[in-house]
Amino acid sequence: MKHLHRFLILGALAVFAALFLAPLYVMVVTSLKDMDQIRAGGLLDLPSNPSLAAWSKAWSSACTGTDCGGLRPFFMNSIAMVVPAVLISTVLGALNGYVLSKWRFRGSELVFGLMLFGVFMPMQVVLLPMSQVLGWLGLSTSIWGLVLVHVLAGLPSTTLFFRNYYVGLPDELVKAAMIDGADFWRIFWRIVLPLSTPILVVTLIWQFTQIWNDFLYGVVFTGAESKPVTVGLNNLANTTANVKEYNVDMAAAMIAALPTLIVYIIAGKYFVRGLTAGAVKG
Repeated sequence: MKHLHRFLILGALAVFAALFLAPLYVMVVTSLKDMDQIRAGGLLDLPSNPSLAAWSKAWSSACTGTDCGGLRPFFMNSIAMVVPAVLISTVLGALNGYVLSKWRFRGSELVFGLMLFGVFMPMQVVLLPMSQVLGWLGLSTSIWGLVLVHVLAGLPSTTLFFRNYYVGLPDELVKAAMIDGADFWRIFWRIVLPLSTPILVVTLIWQFTQIWNDFLYGVVFTGAESKPVTVGLNNLANTTANVKEYNVDMAAAMIAALPTLIVYIIAGKYFVRGLTAGAVKG
């Protein structure tokens, strides 16, 4: 009976995994086919003559509107935007969480509550005021303007993660360091931050995924030379010449998704460990 129960559970998990991975399978095999096989064969057929020609075209020569430079410039824009946005929002979130958990002041709970409100605020609410602020700062339609938007949008989440994690750290560590003469920054860099590896991994993965996959901010706050890869993918998929090249579209989608897939394949287990270590408690 025990073996039957185990078999049923594994069978159900296998079915659900297959259903979940089916779109990814279709994308990969379609990107490796030529258009003749796509027209003649079935959706799930394996490529008879696998080729990376569609990947090459999607990367370097596919048309996105009137520009036929492929996804490469959009991909580079995303890297230039994601790296500073992730690092800055994570560092600021760590500092906020440290202050709101270990250096509480009058009104700190109110401040945390107001920041927490930002986690649940719809993104569309801030589009108009944020565009005005970026205009005043001279950052509209630039990559650094998009970095600022993502830093501000990510602060509520990063603050929540770190604050709830730091609540679980013993207050005695901070008090003992204060007795020994350590100041705010020394305690943070020498004691608190080295103990933050699990939640750092969680926050970095979370922020990277959220920012890389964002489309709304990317299409609203950027100009022709600063659009991220999600906007480039949308433009490529909606650009049609004489024949719709589904293999190129699928290859482009895979290229846009590869960074987040690689991050989760390499660091997914650390993400789960970080969550269970206290990222959502408190």
